[in-house]
Amino acid sequence: MTQPPSQQPPQGGFGAPQEPQGTPPQPPQPHSPPAAPPQMPPAPPQTPPPAQPGYGYPQAPGAQPGHGYPQAPGQAAPGPYAQQPGPYGGAPSGPYGAPAGPYAQQPGPYGQQPGYGYPQQQYPGAPVPGGSGGGPFKGKPAVIIGAALAALLVVGGGIYLATSGGGDEKDPVAKSSSGAPDPSVSPTVDQGDGKGDGREVNDDLNAGRKAGEAKVLWLTANDIDLPRNGADVYGPWIVGDTIVKGMYRSVVGYSVADGKEKWKLPLPADMCAAPGTATADGKIVIGVKNGTTDKATCADLQMIDLNTGKAGWKKAVKKNGNFDLLSDIGIAISGDTVAVGRTSNSNAYRVSDGKELFGNPSAGCQPFAFAGGPKLIAATSCRTEYGDPPKQQVQELDPTTGKAKWTYEPKVGWEVDKVYSVSPLVVSLTQREEKKWGILALKEDGTLRSQLISDKGDKLSVDCGGGFVVFGGQLEGCSGLAADANTFYMMTEDDTSGTARTNAVIAFDLNTGKTKWKAAAPAERTMKPLRMEGGNVLVYLEPSYDKGGAIATIAPTGGAPKVLLQHPDSTTGIENFFSSETLYAGGRSFIVSNRVSASNDEEEQEQTTMMAFGK
Repeated sequence: MTQPPSQQPPQGGFGAPQEPQGTPPQPPQPHSPPAAPPQMPPAPPQTPPPAQPGYGYPQAPGAQPGHGYPQAPGQAAPGPYAQQPGPYGGAPSGPYGAPAGPYAQQPGPYGQQPGYGYPQQQYPGAPVPGGSGGGPFKGKPAVIIGAALAALLVVGGGIYLATSGGGDEKDPVAKSSSGAPDPSVSPTVDQGDGKGDGREVNDDLNAGRKAGEAKVLWLTANDIDLPRNGADVYGPWIVGDTIVKGMYRSVVGYSVADGKEKWKLPLPADMCAAPGTATADGKIVIGVKNGTTDKATCADLQMIDLNTGKAGWKKAVKKNGNFDLLSDIGIAISGDTVAVGRTSNSNAYRVSDGKELFGNPSAGCQPFAFAGGPKLIAATSCRTEYGDPPKQQVQELDPTTGKAKWTYEPKVGWEVDKVYSVSPLVVSLTQREEKKWGILALKEDGTLRSQLISDKGDKLSVDCGGGFVVFGGQLEGCSGLAADANTFYMMTEDDTSGTARTNAVIAFDLNTGKTKWKAAAPAERTMKPLRMEGGNVLVYLEPSYDKGGAIATIAPTGGAPKVLLQHPDSTTGIENFFSSETLYAGGRSFIVSNRVSASNDEEEQEQTTMMAFGK
């Protein structure tokens, strides 16, 4: 197992707070919804941004971790939240009358869980409920357990972040794309038990399969020598008959049919950023560090054709002033535009040829994060006096010119946290001083459509990623959500324990913000929305200690989930990844680990990284 450079910060994941001694995490208390949406605030002054790192710049990391994951978990903010005004002013509320909060009491971390190959280990900020069953929080870092407010864990008045690399004010040097490496092609894949012996698909893994259960189509194990702290997985993306993921210093494409490696593109340094979606013709632009030392920054962009694995153009991100440290960037693609955001800065380039399209506006509020897809949505930060609360906006930008089509202004003090859906547009906002969270829906013209209000007692949950998710730099990438034109779907938090753990999916009316219905998961099961499928909500029934996972749908009117693909009960121990992403395409389901780490080289090579099921 390779060793990272000296003084490498811990890989605990975005927002992992450092735990004060003797202070257990406490759930916030319920809030009442606002009586009515108050009036919009006046437009912000059009003044330049402050010449200093903005809110959200990574703080100093904690202690040096040992070999493998550090064992001490992080912790959520202490104490209950008091009733406070919502983002519009007016009547007291939890933000927009959102659920009381995202945090439930978190029992001790997993020591072991039914994983494949070895007991999974804890990394910073990962307290999860005990028990061997599945659930929305199985193996999820604490930062993703309480919805958007997980980005604002406050301990002792300060925000503690675990960062992935040091900053460097040195200007990046542009690089020629002529030296970009070609992908390597390998005909081999690790099938069967994931330990490199190439066992056949029908050997062992499907031996215990019962009637009506899907087959294990293939399984892959890690074959990359990683740093001692492991590495995050970027993607996956499915393009035609290829499923692609990136990790550490390579991007690899696999056949969706048999899992065989189709191509592998080596990278000169660590992969450090990636968009959630590719272009319509299967191209992406990723972030790669501009060196291999601990002073390297996420300053280089590399275009890749996911169909072939061929590297396209490569260039350094244009640096916007002395305080543009090019650390913690977020990348989003809309049409033929890739937008690159980071603290108080942004640039946009054409995906097809790398030409710069636009950068920071010369005056006014500055974009710092983007969400892509059918529209390009930006979060912008406006200049305020030192000590004043932050002032931010949501904008839809023309992806070619960068000009704002419309601007929505939350109340001063509220910050744009995540974009849960681009079309329809659903945005998460946070108020860090008062530790509040809210969700709003906007119309096509950027005016307020509704504020989501959950029923009393419902605690909503959303999964916003692993260690590579950036504070303030990545608007997209949250899962556990689905939306159609008039309805938004979220999962509830699981607040039970042991084998009785269960949850529900809630449907919100986007025109009123009110709950339309709630669909309960099967007994002793938990489920997570994936996306829409033919007018229905596609969900993943997560595996428990003795029950395989399943892909199912919920009708747009609610009701019990209908199983489309039942995974075998006999392989639940393998399917129970510590932390993973689930995709469903072409009648196949794919479970992809979103982080790989182990305490030694042997265990590292035994880690299952992907698993596919089908009929």
